[in-house]
Amino acid sequence: MDDLTDTRTSRRTFLRAAALTTAAAPLWTSTAAADTGPIVKPLPTDTFIVHGTNAETRWEALAGTGSVVPVDRFFVRNHTRTPLLSADTWRLHLFGTGLPGPTELSYEDLRALPARTITARIECAGNGRSFFTSQQGQTVAGTPWRLGAVGVARWRGVPLATVLRRAGLRASAVDVLPEGLDPDYVTGGVNLGPVRRPLPIRKALKDVLVAYEMNGEPLPPDHGFPVRLVVPDWIGIASIKWLGRIEVSSTPLASPWNTQFYRYFGPDYPAEGALLGRQNTKSAFELPWNGTLAAGQTGALHGRSWSGTGGVHKVEVSTDGLTWRRAIPRGHDGGWLRWSVPWRPAPGSYTLRARATDVTGTTQPEVAPFNTQGYLFGAVVNHPVTVG
Repeated sequence: MDDLTDTRTSRRTFLRAAALTTAAAPLWTSTAAADTGPIVKPLPTDTFIVHGTNAETRWEALAGTGSVVPVDRFFVRNHTRTPLLSADTWRLHLFGTGLPGPTELSYEDLRALPARTITARIECAGNGRSFFTSQQGQTVAGTPWRLGAVGVARWRGVPLATVLRRAGLRASAVDVLPEGLDPDYVTGGVNLGPVRRPLPIRKALKDVLVAYEMNGEPLPPDHGFPVRLVVPDWIGIASIKWLGRIEVSSTPLASPWNTQFYRYFGPDYPAEGALLGRQNTKSAFELPWNGTLAAGQTGALHGRSWSGTGGVHKVEVSTDGLTWRRAIPRGHDGGWLRWSVPWRPAPGSYTLRARATDVTGTTQPEVAPFNTQGYLFGAVVNHPVTVG
């Protein structure tokens, strides 16, 4: 992972942030403007599949983009809708028994702290959920993502460890509870409040970033402006967008997002479920789903594999359902491994398969363990294409 520390604050970037704030959201509000939908940025149909408040990236839209996903192609996961906030009035409030007292930071305060840039992947825990049904015949709840609820970006901000220590972090702290400024989430007639999920202090102090830039520009509204968390290798819900409050506690903390949601439930799990933390391993082709490829023009297949369990060691590809060939790495920056494999097919229908092995030696399985909410589908995906 790119881990470059730079203590200088970029005046040029800060002015860009101020200009964007003035143009897009001159007033601080906890709900998006009335004339926008749940997502602010354009969602062209050749780039995204829209699932209500969410937008999934089409994998063919990533072909040729390099390791970092452009902002206009980055997937969006919203529980409610994108709020439009102002950096001028934004504050980060820190409080709780793990601190000597409450404190707050303004946007300028945050940007004055030592900064770091990392390249990191964010992925929804439900990415691949639809394959529980289409491949395994199992009914699950939630957004029917294929594999497009994932993206890698270059994030810049302040390590959460720096922010917590500036606030006077006590040695007794065990959990932090980041909370977003998006509208309250209501489901089944019950208001569950703003999106929030605890992080153990050991993870919070390890590699979590309080980010204010994405790919060299101020965070766009849909991706957390003014400030968000980036929690490398963990499920996406941990990377709270529109960060506004952090409770620091000397006792374990809970929210609906680690008790009711983002737990494994099902016949193979205890009644209280099992907590999700790290992401698993997946692979995807940079091809349209069930697409048609021109005969004679296909010389290679391209794709990407990634893992939350320590990185990808190798990738194998099957085009005939019987044999596997080792893919050729094209680039690996810590977010994911880009790869290719030669392929000159005759006209016909094919099922393409890719499987990754992580650095621990674990290979993507043929079948993903069932859970009722369809989290962390990590089995090999059957990708249909036609050559003609």
